Amino acid sequence: MKIIVIGCPGSGKSFFSQKLNKVLNISLFHLDMLYHNEDGTHISKEELEEKLKKIFKENEKWIIDGNYQRTLEMRIEECDTIFLLDYPIEVCLAGAESRVGKKREDLPWVEEKLDDEFKQVILNFSKEKLPHIYELIEKYKDNKKIVIFKSREEAEEYISKVKRQGESKKL
Repeated sequence: MKIIVIGCPGSGKSFFSQKLNKVLNISLFHLDMLYHNEDGTHISKEELEEKLKKIFKENEKWIIDGNYQRTLEMRIEECDTIFLLDYPIEVCLAGAESRVGKKREDLPWVEEKLDDEFKQVILNFSKEKLPHIYELIEKYKDNKKIVIFKSREEAEEYISKVKRQGESKKL
């Protein structure tokens, strides 16, 4: 099992990945933790690519959550399962707002506020990023398992189904 979880910021990629990780008990990597430092700075895009290559080489099974368009196709090529959280903008904005001020295991600092630039990324996601994601899904659809959720409820139902099937079963 080599899984990527992608979707708009605030959609709950990390939350879904953590739940999936608890059910499947395989290594979980958050792109935000790989890319960012505690002080809010980040490594180079080339260093991120090297970290991803190391994960691919050293781990037989994994979950990687996050978008990072530059590495998206690289991750799609390596994975066997794609989860896309394609939720309405209002849901993603509410999700991003709900995590402000909270310590998270998927980000090396606590967000103090939902800044205007990040809010704009969420508002523009469906028109600027989502078309490319769907193009890549179309390109790789024949040899990947693709699961697209349109609501948090669908994602929750999926996790519940996987739990019922047992940890040893495949997705």
